[in-house]
Amino acid sequence: MTSRPELQAPPEIFYNDDEARKYTSSSRIIEIQAKLSERALELLALPNDGVHRLLLDIGCGSGLSGETLTENGHQWIGLDISQSMLDVALEREVEGDLVLGDMGQGLDLRTGVIDGAISISAVQWLCNADKSSHEPRIRLKAFFGSLYRSLARGARAVLQVYPENLAQRELILSFAMRAGFSGGVVVDFPHSTKSRKEYLVLTCGPPSLSSAAPRGKGEDGESCSDEDSSGDEDNQSVCVSDRHRPRKKQKLNKKMKGREWVLRKKEQRRRKGTAVPADTKYTARKRKARF
Repeated sequence: MTSRPELQAPPEIFYNDDEARKYTSSSRIIEIQAKLSERALELLALPNDGVHRLLLDIGCGSGLSGETLTENGHQWIGLDISQSMLDVALEREVEGDLVLGDMGQGLDLRTGVIDGAISISAVQWLCNADKSSHEPRIRLKAFFGSLYRSLARGARAVLQVYPENLAQRELILSFAMRAGFSGGVVVDFPHSTKSRKEYLVLTCGPPSLSSAAPRGKGEDGESCSDEDSSGDEDNQSVCVSDRHRPRKKQKLNKKMKGREWVLRKKEQRRRKGTAVPADTKYTARKRKARF
């Protein structure tokens, strides 16, 4: 997995001037980015009422995803840690407002002003400790906590990620749930190594019928059936209510200790020489609640 960019260098270093221009000039990357952004916008499920929304593009890079948002009639704010990427975005005269910042330090946005958020191939960078001061858990907590606060109540965030393994996927999702989000993971083309894509579809607020994670797409472009998705452990939705289970579950169907057990224990004590009351018809009889 040495080809993964997040394992080679921090994003602000990896995406230098040369890499930023090479990334933006690749027709293949432009096409992939457009498809991922369209799918993220679809999963965002914004109301089709003709009203322009203010969206947040996390890890906006050179503005490729933002162009998709603009084409769909939305205003957007783009956040990225790479100055080189933002410089290319300025040269391309994208229509979004660009912000230089590290999402691992939290989003400096007003509470409840964002109508939806997308992110393409960016959030998994938070799982890497690029500096001695970087702790992935602290950075994930800061990111999801600030994202939750900036979203309007009931708004969605769709984060397309490339987790390195199952543990990394669960780490990201767990901090999203702790921040208060409901939802889960949507997997497109789950049986294809090349085409497989994962999206965290999160709703700001407790789980409801409208916040249930949609189904992923299959090879034919249609939604996967229940039979296809039931065997895929990665396509399971996790609700925020799962975090509020009791620490210790009460034992059910507890076996009662009857008369035979009491008589046997008393006989054992007699053999040890312990003084034990004599056996009567009242031995081991359950006392009533009140006399």
